[in-house]
Amino acid sequence: MAETAALVTHTRLHEFIVDVLMAMKMERAPAEITAGHMVRTDLRGVDSHGIGMLPRYVEYWRAGYLQLDSEPKVVRDDGAMALFDAGKSLGHYASTLAMRKAIEKAKAYSIGIATVRNSSHFGAAANYSMLALEHDMIGLATTNTPRPAAVPTFGRQAMFGTNPLSFAAPAGRHAPFVLDMATTTVAVGKLVVASRWGKPIPEGWALDDRGRPTTDPLVALKHRLLSPLGGSRELGGHKGYGLGVMVDILSGVLNGAVYGDLFERSDMKARQVHNAGHCFAAVDPSRFRPLEEFKRDMDDMLEALRSSPRAEGQERIYVAGEPELESEQRRRKDGIPLAPVLVAECNRIARDLGVKALA
Repeated sequence: MAETAALVTHTRLHEFIVDVLMAMKMERAPAEITAGHMVRTDLRGVDSHGIGMLPRYVEYWRAGYLQLDSEPKVVRDDGAMALFDAGKSLGHYASTLAMRKAIEKAKAYSIGIATVRNSSHFGAAANYSMLALEHDMIGLATTNTPRPAAVPTFGRQAMFGTNPLSFAAPAGRHAPFVLDMATTTVAVGKLVVASRWGKPIPEGWALDDRGRPTTDPLVALKHRLLSPLGGSRELGGHKGYGLGVMVDILSGVLNGAVYGDLFERSDMKARQVHNAGHCFAAVDPSRFRPLEEFKRDMDDMLEALRSSPRAEGQERIYVAGEPELESEQRRRKDGIPLAPVLVAECNRIARDLGVKALA
């Protein structure tokens, strides 16, 4: 019998995360921004990248991979580009600064790009692409991870991370288009969520140590052998493989961060360095055509997609970002459902760090 979820308000969740981060020596301003992104992610129904990541962050901090009291530094600021160093901290704060810089550059040059190196996990990529929407701009965000989890097409060893990307574009009367996706069939966080609830995962998400599909999330987490988006070569997995490498180039090779399986075949583990990389871009559509015309055509395209013929038995056609927006509206009112095992983990963390329990 499945356990009943614990409902926690978004305000309490934000307060708790700030308390934990500050107990780990993060300054209040970065802690507020980090908590804001994590809670927004949970509100949007992406349970794999919000509060669910906190135990992993604590684990990284205790193992020496995170230096949460460091301040991001601008390494280079030239024309339409900028490069940041996150100083071994979590990626949320440095990524926010970098995306803001990309937006600032786009206001001056029509397009702006900023990258971050020496970082760690930054949560959900959509948090940063969506920052551009407030300025009526298109936003792009990509990130890589130090620990390989994706198997190349025709391979049987993990050689790069889940390498997500997010793309956000404003509309007029319709909600914006917000795509946020891993370039593997599924994100590692989805496996963690399944394991917390004791649920099997669909066949095709991950492989066991013999290269066979598994439906056991614990086996999948142990071996970290995820298929690229599409799965097999016959189903287009080579396309997901190519996208994953593209994200590694933008997020890692471009700025001197980690890429591929470098973490596993270098001394980074001994030096307790993640060196995750992120890439952010903003584009001002008003430089190409009047903004109202751009938004009019965005609305027309989105409406045409929604009103196109539905497959038999289906009630609705969505566009990217709609399910998350509706989840946010619902969870702001009703609370955020958390797995009891996650609440227990958070309460243990609170006890160890001397802060108030989550629930």
